[in-house]
Amino acid sequence: MKLNEIRDNLGARTDRMRVGRGEGSGKGKTCGSGQKGQKSRTGVALKGFEGGQNPLYRRLPKRGFSNVMFATNFTVINLGQLQAAIEAKKIDASKTINHDVLVGAGLIKGTAPALKLLAKGELKQAVNIEVAKASKTACDMVEKLKGSVTIA
Repeated sequence: MKLNEIRDNLGARTDRMRVGRGEGSGKGKTCGSGQKGQKSRTGVALKGFEGGQNPLYRRLPKRGFSNVMFATNFTVINLGQLQAAIEAKKIDASKTINHDVLVGAGLIKGTAPALKLLAKGELKQAVNIEVAKASKTACDMVEKLKGSVTIA
């Protein structure tokens, strides 16, 4: 293979459609916009507009309550991720693993909210973990290896 023999895959680059270049091009005359009306012109913003009539989203009453702004967001950490970090010597398994240790290891961001431990992956040694929440399966897997999960 030589530099002058390198080519793109077939169909990787296609020429852009040139509109308004005659009837024979397939996109001549109306250029694919149909005929007349606001939608055939540029700068159209019709989302929710109902021709001057009060739109549906303004006619319907706003009722109810959403708990979204009060919900607790959890940053998920899996047992497999912990094991990989221990093997890469980013985390010392003999010490308690908490939010600060995980930030230092680069597994989570410093701004991460409460931690939740999940059982995806496999842990191979006993560790002491301090989290806000943990799944039952994850707790069982850690305790089976003589480790502990502390829920703060």
